[in-house]
Amino acid sequence: MANNLNSKLENGKISAAAVADVNDDEVEIDLREIFKALKRKILLILMVALIGGCGTGAYTQFMMTPIYSSTSSMLVLSKETTLTSLADLQLGASLTSDYTVLITSTPVLEQVIENLKLDMTAEDLKKTITINNPTDTRILEITVNNSDSALAKEIVDEVASVSSSYIGDKMEVIPPKIIEVGKIATVRTSPSVKKNAEIGFLLGFVACAAIVVILAVMDDTIKTEEDIEKYLGVSVLAKIPDRKDFVNVKNKKNKKKSHR
Repeated sequence: MANNLNSKLENGKISAAAVADVNDDEVEIDLREIFKALKRKILLILMVALIGGCGTGAYTQFMMTPIYSSTSSMLVLSKETTLTSLADLQLGASLTSDYTVLITSTPVLEQVIENLKLDMTAEDLKKTITINNPTDTRILEITVNNSDSALAKEIVDEVASVSSSYIGDKMEVIPPKIIEVGKIATVRTSPSVKKNAEIGFLLGFVACAAIVVILAVMDDTIKTEEDIEKYLGVSVLAKIPDRKDFVNVKNKKNKKKSHR
């Protein structure tokens, strides 16, 4: 086995795995070597990350359908009076949970579809509607998401109007009052170009760095004098220069002589 190792050393090729077989030692991952490998390839990693960020940002901007949102607000009332007791306030707060279900009920959605002549089902329309009840308030915020900002406003206004009448009729209570109508959005709600670009940059950075680390870990060849001292535990007595280095040194000497 020693002869086999010597033959590999004479040929200038020896791997850490071969040395480990001889010495029966485990090959440990050197974090410093990994850091050095990442440092050497940092420009490549940043370039790949930048390409990933720009690519995902451009795809989001030009290829993905933008979604716009429009919001309408309703006030839940327990009785029609300017002065309300604590019991009335608590009752109004509890009614918001019931109203949230009724607003997205099938009869309301089907009426909205019929009024606006929408080409969608009640289930499809329900998926575009979100309802929010701010904490400690009797306000219901109805939001509609659509690729057409003008249509999103029309739908949210119609949902608020139809649901208000429906709640007042079926529950025999004072209908919720619409305190704010929807607006035509000028800025997309989703997808976010900035967010997707950041995600693309991060994924490109991590993916390229992972490839560099894997290649560094799998590369078990001995290339320097430090590797020989590390894996064999012996000092290097001499080094034979590469032929290219010898030619370069010779050319430099000739140039110096010619200048003199």
